[in-house]
Amino acid sequence: MNELRVFERLSDAVGWTPLVRLGRSVDGLGCEVFAKIEFMNPMGSVKDRIARHMVEKALADGRLAVGDTVIENSSGNTAMGLALMAVIEGLECTMVVRRQTSKEKLDALRAMGVNLVLVDGTLPPDHPESYNRTARRLAAANPAAYFPDQHNNRENSEAHYLTTGPEIWRQMAQDIDVVVAGIGTGGTICGVARFLKERDPAIKVVAIDPQGSVFYDHFHHGVRCEPGRYLVEGLGDEEIIGCPDFDLIDDMLRVSDRDALLATRELARTEGIFAGGSSGAALWGVREVARRLDGPARIVTIFPDSGFRYLSTIYNDDWMRSRGIL
Repeated sequence: MNELRVFERLSDAVGWTPLVRLGRSVDGLGCEVFAKIEFMNPMGSVKDRIARHMVEKALADGRLAVGDTVIENSSGNTAMGLALMAVIEGLECTMVVRRQTSKEKLDALRAMGVNLVLVDGTLPPDHPESYNRTARRLAAANPAAYFPDQHNNRENSEAHYLTTGPEIWRQMAQDIDVVVAGIGTGGTICGVARFLKERDPAIKVVAIDPQGSVFYDHFHHGVRCEPGRYLVEGLGDEEIIGCPDFDLIDDMLRVSDRDALLATRELARTEGIFAGGSSGAALWGVREVARRLDGPARIVTIFPDSGFRYLSTIYNDDWMRSRGIL
Protein backbone atom coordinates (compact mmCIF):
# COMPACT_ATOMS: atom_id res chain seq x y z
CA MET A 1 0.00 0.00 0.00
CA ASN A 2 2.85 2.39 -0.73
CA GLU A 3 1.37 3.88 -3.91
CA LEU A 4 0.08 7.44 -3.85
CA ARG A 5 -3.68 7.37 -3.90
CA VAL A 6 -6.35 9.84 -4.99
CA PHE A 7 -9.78 9.63 -3.33
CA GLU A 8 -13.19 10.84 -4.38
CA ARG A 9 -13.99 11.95 -0.82
CA LEU A 10 -12.21 12.14 2.52
CA SER A 11 -13.94 9.14 4.11
CA ASP A 12 -12.25 6.93 1.50
CA ALA A 13 -8.94 7.81 3.16
CA VAL A 14 -9.89 6.04 6.39
CA GLY A 15 -7.59 3.11 7.16
CA TRP A 16 -4.19 1.80 6.09
CA THR A 17 -2.53 3.73 8.86
CA PRO A 18 1.21 3.17 9.41
CA LEU A 19 2.73 0.63 11.74
CA VAL A 20 5.82 2.01 13.51
CA ARG A 21 8.52 0.10 15.36
CA LEU A 22 9.02 1.58 18.83
CA GLY A 23 12.55 2.23 20.10
CA ARG A 24 13.58 4.18 23.18
CA SER A 25 10.21 3.83 24.93
CA VAL A 26 10.61 0.03 25.04
CA ASP A 27 14.40 -0.14 25.31
CA GLY A 28 15.63 -3.10 27.35
CA LEU A 29 12.41 -5.12 27.19
CA GLY A 30 13.85 -7.74 24.85
CA CYS A 31 10.83 -7.57 22.54
CA GLU A 32 10.03 -6.05 19.20
CA VAL A 33 7.14 -3.62 19.61
CA PHE A 34 5.11 -2.11 16.79
CA ALA A 35 2.44 0.57 17.17
CA LYS A 36 -0.48 1.13 14.81
CA ILE A 37 -0.71 4.93 14.46
CA GLU A 38 -4.45 5.46 14.25
CA PHE A 39 -4.36 9.25 14.60
CA MET A 40 -3.32 9.26 10.93
CA ASN A 41 -6.97 8.72 10.03
CA PRO A 42 -8.69 11.83 8.55
CA MET A 43 -10.46 12.96 11.74
CA GLY A 44 -7.54 11.97 13.92
CA SER A 45 -8.54 8.70 15.56
CA VAL A 46 -9.24 5.00 15.25
CA LYS A 47 -12.95 5.78 15.58
CA ASP A 48 -13.10 7.01 11.98
CA ARG A 49 -13.21 3.35 11.04
CA ILE A 50 -16.40 2.54 12.91
CA ALA A 51 -18.09 5.81 11.95
CA ARG A 52 -17.58 5.11 8.27
CA HIS A 53 -18.57 1.45 8.53
CA MET A 54 -21.73 1.94 10.59
CA VAL A 55 -23.02 4.93 8.60
CA GLU A 56 -22.36 3.34 5.22
CA LYS A 57 -23.97 0.08 6.32
CA ALA A 58 -27.03 1.88 7.70
CA LEU A 59 -27.42 3.90 4.50
CA ALA A 60 -27.15 0.74 2.42
CA ASP A 61 -29.83 -1.19 4.29
CA GLY A 62 -32.26 1.70 4.78
CA ARG A 63 -31.87 2.33 8.50
CA LEU A 64 -30.52 5.78 7.58
CA ALA A 65 -31.42 8.20 4.80
CA VAL A 66 -30.13 11.56 3.57
CA GLY A 67 -31.46 14.31 5.84
CA ASP A 68 -31.79 12.04 8.88
CA THR A 69 -30.04 12.77 12.17
CA VAL A 70 -27.23 10.64 13.57
CA ILE A 71 -27.35 10.63 17.39
CA GLU A 72 -24.63 9.05 19.50
CA ASN A 73 -22.90 9.38 22.87
CA SER A 74 -19.13 9.64 22.57
CA SER A 75 -16.01 10.74 24.42
CA GLY A 76 -15.27 12.79 21.30
CA ASN A 77 -13.49 10.62 18.76
CA THR A 78 -16.46 8.64 17.45
CA ALA A 79 -18.33 11.94 17.38
CA MET A 80 -15.67 13.42 15.09
CA GLY A 81 -15.85 10.45 12.75
CA LEU A 82 -19.64 10.64 12.64
CA ALA A 83 -19.42 14.40 12.04
CA LEU A 84 -17.30 13.74 8.96
CA MET A 85 -19.76 11.14 7.67
CA ALA A 86 -22.67 13.51 8.32
CA VAL A 87 -21.06 16.24 6.24
CA ILE A 88 -20.25 13.87 3.39
CA GLU A 89 -23.59 12.05 3.36
CA GLY A 90 -25.90 15.03 3.95
CA LEU A 91 -26.94 14.12 7.49
CA GLU A 92 -27.62 16.03 10.68
CA CYS A 93 -25.43 15.20 13.65
CA THR A 94 -26.24 15.38 17.37
CA MET A 95 -23.62 14.12 19.81
CA VAL A 96 -24.00 13.58 23.55
CA VAL A 97 -20.65 14.35 25.19
CA ARG A 98 -19.53 14.62 28.82
CA ARG A 99 -18.81 18.17 29.98
CA GLN A 100 -15.48 16.88 31.30
CA THR A 101 -14.31 16.08 27.75
CA SER A 102 -11.22 18.04 26.64
CA LYS A 103 -11.86 21.54 25.30
CA GLU A 104 -10.05 20.70 22.05
CA LYS A 105 -12.52 17.92 21.26
CA LEU A 106 -15.53 20.09 22.01
CA ASP A 107 -14.21 22.95 19.88
CA ALA A 108 -13.46 20.59 17.00
CA LEU A 109 -16.97 19.12 17.11
CA ARG A 110 -18.52 22.59 17.02
CA ALA A 111 -16.30 23.46 14.05
CA MET A 112 -17.70 20.42 12.20
CA GLY A 113 -21.25 21.65 12.75
CA VAL A 114 -22.22 19.12 15.40
CA ASN A 115 -25.15 19.85 17.71
CA LEU A 116 -23.57 19.16 21.10
CA VAL A 117 -25.57 17.96 24.09
CA LEU A 118 -23.29 18.25 27.11
CA VAL A 119 -24.06 16.08 30.13
CA ASP A 120 -22.65 15.69 33.61
CA GLY A 121 -20.14 12.86 33.41
CA THR A 122 -20.38 12.19 37.15
CA LEU A 123 -23.99 10.97 36.99
CA PRO A 124 -24.45 7.20 37.49
CA PRO A 125 -25.22 5.22 34.32
CA ASP A 126 -28.82 4.50 35.31
CA HIS A 127 -29.61 8.19 35.82
CA PRO A 128 -32.02 9.44 33.12
CA GLU A 129 -29.76 12.42 32.37
CA SER A 130 -26.55 10.35 32.24
CA TYR A 131 -24.18 10.08 29.31
CA ASN A 132 -25.38 6.57 28.55
CA ARG A 133 -29.11 7.26 28.73
CA THR A 134 -29.42 10.70 27.10
CA ALA A 135 -28.51 9.66 23.56
CA ARG A 136 -30.92 6.74 23.64
CA ARG A 137 -33.73 9.00 24.86
CA LEU A 138 -33.06 11.64 22.18
CA ALA A 139 -32.99 9.00 19.45
CA ALA A 140 -36.25 7.45 20.63
CA ALA A 141 -37.95 10.83 20.48
CA ASN A 142 -36.85 11.52 16.87
CA PRO A 143 -38.44 9.34 14.14
CA ALA A 144 -35.73 10.46 11.69
CA ALA A 145 -32.85 9.51 13.99
CA TYR A 146 -30.22 6.82 13.60
CA PHE A 147 -28.54 5.71 16.83
CA PRO A 148 -25.39 3.67 16.01
CA ASP A 149 -25.05 2.70 19.70
CA GLN A 150 -21.31 2.09 19.49
CA HIS A 151 -21.22 0.65 23.02
CA ASN A 152 -23.60 -2.23 22.24
CA ASN A 153 -23.52 -2.60 18.44
CA ARG A 154 -21.10 -5.25 17.22
CA GLU A 155 -20.92 -3.54 13.84
CA ASN A 156 -18.35 -1.54 15.83
CA SER A 157 -16.04 -4.55 16.18
CA GLU A 158 -16.98 -5.72 12.67
CA ALA A 159 -15.35 -2.57 11.28
CA HIS A 160 -12.05 -3.60 12.86
CA TYR A 161 -12.46 -7.24 11.83
CA LEU A 162 -12.77 -6.05 8.23
CA THR A 163 -10.03 -3.38 8.25
CA THR A 164 -7.71 -2.97 11.25
CA GLY A 165 -7.10 -6.68 11.78
CA PRO A 166 -6.25 -7.47 8.15
CA GLU A 167 -3.97 -4.43 7.96
CA ILE A 168 -1.99 -5.50 11.04
CA TRP A 169 -1.75 -9.09 9.76
CA ARG A 170 -0.34 -7.89 6.45
CA GLN A 171 1.96 -5.23 7.92
CA MET A 172 3.43 -7.72 10.41
CA ALA A 173 4.02 -10.30 7.66
CA GLN A 174 1.78 -12.75 9.56
CA ASP A 175 4.25 -12.92 12.47
CA ILE A 176 2.64 -11.72 15.73
CA ASP A 177 2.91 -13.05 19.27
CA VAL A 178 0.91 -10.59 21.38
CA VAL A 179 -1.57 -7.76 20.82
CA VAL A 180 -1.88 -5.16 23.58
CA ALA A 181 -4.59 -2.50 23.34
CA GLY A 182 -6.89 -0.41 25.47
CA ILE A 183 -10.51 -1.42 25.90
CA GLY A 184 -13.27 1.19 25.70
CA THR A 185 -16.29 0.14 23.67
CA GLY A 186 -14.28 -3.01 22.96
CA GLY A 187 -14.71 -2.69 19.22
CA THR A 188 -11.07 -2.18 18.30
CA ILE A 189 -9.49 -4.87 20.45
CA CYS A 190 -12.20 -7.48 19.86
CA GLY A 191 -12.47 -6.95 16.11
CA VAL A 192 -8.69 -7.18 15.73
CA ALA A 193 -8.52 -10.17 18.08
CA ARG A 194 -11.16 -12.12 16.18
CA PHE A 195 -9.45 -11.62 12.83
CA LEU A 196 -5.96 -12.43 14.07
CA LYS A 197 -6.96 -15.44 16.18
CA GLU A 198 -8.75 -16.93 13.17
CA ARG A 199 -5.39 -16.82 11.35
CA ASP A 200 -3.21 -17.82 14.31
CA PRO A 201 -4.92 -19.05 17.51
CA ALA A 202 -1.59 -18.81 19.37
CA ILE A 203 -1.71 -14.99 19.31
CA LYS A 204 -2.40 -13.62 22.80
CA VAL A 205 -4.57 -10.54 23.28
CA VAL A 206 -4.19 -8.35 26.36
CA ALA A 207 -6.64 -5.52 27.15
CA ILE A 208 -5.77 -2.45 29.21
CA ASP A 209 -8.53 -1.05 31.40
CA PRO A 210 -8.27 2.12 33.55
CA GLN A 211 -8.73 2.09 37.31
CA GLY A 212 -12.34 3.10 37.91
CA SER A 213 -13.76 1.10 35.00
CA VAL A 214 -15.90 -1.97 35.60
CA PHE A 215 -14.34 -4.23 32.95
CA TYR A 216 -11.37 -5.54 34.95
CA ASP A 217 -13.41 -7.01 37.80
CA HIS A 218 -15.99 -8.38 35.38
CA PHE A 219 -13.29 -10.09 33.30
CA HIS A 220 -11.27 -11.57 36.16
CA HIS A 221 -13.90 -12.20 38.83
CA GLY A 222 -17.28 -12.08 37.09
CA VAL A 223 -18.49 -9.39 39.47
CA ARG A 224 -20.06 -5.97 38.98
CA CYS A 225 -17.93 -3.46 40.88
CA GLU A 226 -18.86 0.11 41.69
CA PRO A 227 -17.43 2.40 38.96
CA GLY A 228 -15.08 5.22 39.89
CA ARG A 229 -13.92 8.39 38.21
CA TYR A 230 -10.79 8.48 36.08
CA LEU A 231 -9.04 10.91 33.74
CA VAL A 232 -8.11 8.82 30.70
CA GLU A 233 -10.65 9.50 27.96
CA GLY A 234 -11.94 6.80 25.63
CA LEU A 235 -11.14 3.78 27.78
CA GLY A 236 -13.20 1.71 30.20
CA ASP A 237 -16.85 2.12 31.10
CA GLU A 238 -19.14 2.45 34.10
CA GLU A 239 -21.34 -0.48 33.12
CA ILE A 240 -20.97 -3.73 31.20
CA ILE A 241 -21.87 -3.08 27.58
CA GLY A 242 -22.73 -5.34 24.65
CA CYS A 243 -19.98 -4.63 22.14
CA PRO A 244 -17.00 -6.40 23.78
CA ASP A 245 -16.58 -10.14 23.33
CA PHE A 246 -14.54 -10.95 26.42
CA ASP A 247 -13.93 -14.52 25.20
CA LEU A 248 -11.51 -13.09 22.62
CA ILE A 249 -9.33 -11.52 25.34
CA ASP A 250 -6.66 -13.63 27.06
CA ASP A 251 -5.77 -11.22 29.85
CA MET A 252 -6.66 -7.78 31.15
CA LEU A 253 -4.45 -5.37 33.09
CA ARG A 254 -5.51 -2.33 35.09
CA VAL A 255 -3.68 0.97 34.63
CA SER A 256 -3.75 4.05 36.87
CA ASP A 257 -4.29 7.56 35.53
CA ARG A 258 -0.80 8.47 36.68
CA ASP A 259 0.91 5.63 34.83
CA ALA A 260 -1.13 6.15 31.67
CA LEU A 261 -0.70 9.91 31.44
CA LEU A 262 3.01 9.97 32.31
CA ALA A 263 3.62 7.27 29.68
CA THR A 264 1.68 9.41 27.20
CA ARG A 265 3.98 12.37 27.74
CA GLU A 266 6.99 10.10 27.59
CA LEU A 267 5.95 8.89 24.13
CA ALA A 268 6.34 12.40 22.76
CA ARG A 269 9.82 12.79 24.26
CA THR A 270 11.18 9.34 23.37
CA GLU A 271 9.46 8.45 20.09
CA GLY A 272 8.20 11.78 18.76
CA ILE A 273 4.70 10.26 18.89
CA PHE A 274 2.28 12.93 20.05
CA ALA A 275 -0.66 10.84 21.22
CA GLY A 276 -3.57 10.79 23.64
CA GLY A 277 -3.93 9.15 27.04
CA SER A 278 -5.20 5.82 25.72
CA SER A 279 -1.91 5.47 23.83
CA GLY A 280 0.03 6.00 27.04
CA ALA A 281 -2.12 3.33 28.68
CA ALA A 282 -1.27 0.97 25.81
CA LEU A 283 2.47 1.71 26.16
CA TRP A 284 2.28 1.00 29.89
CA GLY A 285 0.51 -2.27 29.05
CA VAL A 286 3.15 -3.28 26.52
CA ARG A 287 5.87 -2.82 29.13
CA GLU A 288 3.98 -4.85 31.72
CA VAL A 289 3.31 -7.66 29.27
CA ALA A 290 6.91 -7.71 28.01
CA ARG A 291 8.27 -7.99 31.55
CA ARG A 292 6.08 -11.04 32.19
CA LEU A 293 7.12 -12.93 29.05
CA ASP A 294 9.65 -15.73 29.26
CA GLY A 295 11.51 -14.66 26.12
CA PRO A 296 11.54 -12.33 23.11
CA ALA A 297 8.26 -11.66 21.31
CA ARG A 298 6.72 -9.53 18.59
CA ILE A 299 4.14 -7.27 20.19
CA VAL A 300 1.61 -5.07 18.37
CA THR A 301 -0.18 -2.20 20.07
CA ILE A 302 -2.63 0.47 18.93
CA PHE A 303 -2.32 4.21 19.51
CA PRO A 304 -5.90 5.49 19.04
CA ASP A 305 -5.70 9.29 18.85
CA SER A 306 -3.57 12.43 18.77
CA GLY A 307 -2.13 14.60 21.52
CA PHE A 308 -3.54 17.70 19.85
CA ARG A 309 -6.87 16.85 21.48
CA TYR A 310 -5.34 17.07 24.96
CA LEU A 311 -3.27 20.27 24.93
CA SER A 312 -5.37 21.72 27.75
CA THR A 313 -5.19 18.53 29.82
CA ILE A 314 -2.46 15.89 29.50
CA TYR A 315 0.07 18.28 27.98
CA ASN A 316 -0.75 21.14 30.32
CA ASP A 317 1.53 21.15 33.38
CA ASP A 318 -0.94 23.10 35.53
CA TRP A 319 -3.74 20.64 34.76
CA MET A 320 -1.48 17.68 35.52
CA ARG A 321 -0.28 19.24 38.80
CA SER A 322 -3.84 20.01 39.87
CA ARG A 323 -4.61 16.29 39.53
CA GLY A 324 -1.54 15.30 41.53
CA ILE A 325 0.23 13.66 38.59
CA LEU A 326 3.15 16.07 38.22
